Amino acid sequence: MSALGRRYAKALLDLAREQGELEPVLRDVGSLANAWKTSSDLREIVRNPVVPRPALKAAVDAVMEKLGCSKLVRNTVNLLADKGRLAHMEEVLQALEELAEAETGSVRVEVVSAKPLSDAYYARLTEKLKRATDREVVLVKKQDPSLIGGVVTRVGDQVFDGSLSNRLSELRETLLANGDTP
Repeated sequence: MSALGRRYAKALLDLAREQGELEPVLRDVGSLANAWKTSSDLREIVRNPVVPRPALKAAVDAVMEKLGCSKLVRNTVNLLADKGRLAHMEEVLQALEELAEAETGSVRVEVVSAKPLSDAYYARLTEKLKRATDREVVLVKKQDPSLIGGVVTRVGDQVFDGSLSNRLSELRETLLANGDTP
């Protein structure tokens, strides 16, 4: 978490708590973070230094209005725009998600696979992780064709690498350690 992201995220969550709007703010942050992750157009506009600040602010405000974001979230993002820090929105959203997870007692789990996995697999994995961590699990699904097959799962700082590329690498290292040539 960047210092800038943490500062804005903490301020927003503190205000939301004070005003009794924690749940709507957490929901809005999730919606905005999802829009940020899925819309390359939004990311390009925000990161483009040629777009004038008022136009940039209007575009982001239109997205938040369409998402139905609360006034508190909109004011925070507008403050980022006024300070010329909208390019750091990804850091702020990431910090908000992490602080929100800590607030709600959930844990983010990143699941990376070579190809899309079935919903049944994700449901079983979520249930097992829920039992193992004793917390609500928020799955973040990603794809990386370089894995060849298998799954890499990250729970906090722990990485469980069950990918085929990792297994092949381990086999190669074992063969080299034994003096065999691959």
